[in-house]
Amino acid sequence: MNARTILRNALCTGGLWLFGLGLAFAQNSIEAFNVTQQGGKVVIRVQTKEPLKAVPANFTVASPARIAFDFPNTTNALGRNSQEVSEGELRSMNLVQGADRTRLVLNLRRSVAHEVALEGNSLIVTLSPPATTASTGSGTAQARFAEGKVDVKHAVRDIDFRRGPGGEGRIVVDLSDTSTGIDIRQQGQNIVVEFIKTSLPDALRKRLDVVDFATPVQNINTFAQGENVRMVIEPKGNWEHNAYQTDTQFVVEVKPVAVDTARASQRGRYSGEKLSLNFQNVEVRAVLNVIADFTDLNIITSDTVAGSITLRLKDVPWDQALEIILQTRGLDMRKTGNVIWIAPRDELATREKLALEAQQQIGELEATRTESFQMNYQRAADVQRLLSDRAQPVLSKRGSAVVDARTNILFVQDVPSRLEEVRKLIAKIDVPVRQVVIEARIVIADDSFSKNLGVRLGFNQAARLIPGTNSGSVQGTAGSNLSTLGTGVTDLPSAASNTVQNVNLPATGLNGFNAGAFSFILFNRNFSRVLAAEITAMEADGKGKTVASPRVLTADRVEALIEQGTEIPYQQASSSGATAVAFRKANLALRVRPQITPEGNVIMTLDVNKDEPGATTTAGVQINTKHVKTEVLVENGGTVVIGGIYEESERQDVTRIPLLGELPYVGFMFRNQSRQTRKTEMLVFITPRVVSDRLTIR
Repeated sequence: MNARTILRNALCTGGLWLFGLGLAFAQNSIEAFNVTQQGGKVVIRVQTKEPLKAVPANFTVASPARIAFDFPNTTNALGRNSQEVSEGELRSMNLVQGADRTRLVLNLRRSVAHEVALEGNSLIVTLSPPATTASTGSGTAQARFAEGKVDVKHAVRDIDFRRGPGGEGRIVVDLSDTSTGIDIRQQGQNIVVEFIKTSLPDALRKRLDVVDFATPVQNINTFAQGENVRMVIEPKGNWEHNAYQTDTQFVVEVKPVAVDTARASQRGRYSGEKLSLNFQNVEVRAVLNVIADFTDLNIITSDTVAGSITLRLKDVPWDQALEIILQTRGLDMRKTGNVIWIAPRDELATREKLALEAQQQIGELEATRTESFQMNYQRAADVQRLLSDRAQPVLSKRGSAVVDARTNILFVQDVPSRLEEVRKLIAKIDVPVRQVVIEARIVIADDSFSKNLGVRLGFNQAARLIPGTNSGSVQGTAGSNLSTLGTGVTDLPSAASNTVQNVNLPATGLNGFNAGAFSFILFNRNFSRVLAAEITAMEADGKGKTVASPRVLTADRVEALIEQGTEIPYQQASSSGATAVAFRKANLALRVRPQITPEGNVIMTLDVNKDEPGATTTAGVQINTKHVKTEVLVENGGTVVIGGIYEESERQDVTRIPLLGELPYVGFMFRNQSRQTRKTEMLVFITPRVVSDRLTIR
């Protein structure tokens, strides 16, 4: 026997030994697969060689509708990998054998509820008809979340409410064990959760008001219902819910839903296809393998990932299911392409820390290079200060930056990796800045009206004149005032010529002009009685309009100032006691800082004032100030009123002689009346215009 024959026999013997070892390890096998219909339900019987110790891990997929079971350490002894069924909602089945398990996939026409039970060496899967899962006429949809052990009394230990990062409400129920049966259904606008064969402590039998959490959930009412515990969740608005259980913690999550259908894909941060999982004390690695098979992703699990998990999820996105598993076991993941690496958080943090330290050591030993950057729009000195800022350094400890002010060139010396970052930074900031023309119009309108009316009245009685012995004449005009009345009467007795002013209430002048007057004298035949009267009146009407329009051109986010006016001198005391002359401005000024938004609108921080010299006092000249300071958002080319002041004053004065001035018809002869009305309005208009790159300002 030569060496080749000996080697061949050894290989055959080793192969037979390994095959026998594999058969010994895979002690169980699937022997038969039968489907029957009983009372509208589809009953699937999977017969194995040896009785199963527990219900195989299974999960449900909504689209396409299917149910998968994983049989550990089991082979396929049917002699076929697929079978067409077409019974009720079951279309077909597939069997896929792996290294340490065999997966049974039931392909359904649509998603239906199912029940799983063990009978001897058979696994019984019962598919309920669609009528039991459809919504009833009252709007109630029911789903059995988890089957429980009816011969065991369960309990609710605690109820908590939390707000999620996306505004969702989470009702967290702590159960006594993992085998509690749970029914969850939507009844009208409420969510009803039934805990089968479960007790509730008296301290938890209450109604929780959770409106202040700002989630769709408003109230949570928990109470005992026979042998069960019922929880009624009252949401508000548009929402959707899902439920999941990890170990003894059962969670109902109610998320707000956007009304806009165009943004339906952005409702939450989970976008994976929905699936249902039901595992009892299954290794975490096995659950991760199920998710890897479902998503066709490559999942690498660290050797330190261990332990078991009890998990029940229903219609949950697979990425959310993965996050729940990782959070429950203190794990984390890093994703690169379609490869996900899963390990404990501490292990990942340690590896990343070591990688950063190694990278830092490489940077300290790496050779430096020098590169020049020509600044086109930025000043090189400003960029140098930005790169050398100690609060947020861009350069490494070994890096430096030098400026040539004459050519506006920046020279940077650093390691190649930092030079690449500097190059990207300069490419973003060394760009032309857009400019804005801001025009302000200050309009002041003035409307005034004044009216005065007054009377002067005099009466005197002189000695009787003897005809033929005295003679005289009356001279004067209608424009004479009462103070000169009587002087035009010549050769009269002195008592007759000095008429007494019994009423002296004349009208005052307006705008530097005296009031107009109309006077007359009444006397008897012999001039013994003289009555002199003068009526004065004045009316003034004025309208004015002042428009000031400063405008300025400035760059985006750069403050600009334009002003025009006078400086008023005044004296002030110095520290030595002497007086010095100081000046105070009375200007028309516009101070603005614009900011162009991505939409092309302009945000402006404005400070507009219009000062004018006023009246002169003993202390100096008064300054009349009109000032507005604000921040507004205006569209490009639009005009907005940023402020306005409207003043209206009306005054009416009456000066009269008591009693006589109140007489009807003749009372006006014993009183003075004046009326003044003044209206002033100031408006400030602002118009920004973004200057086009091709526009030339002239």
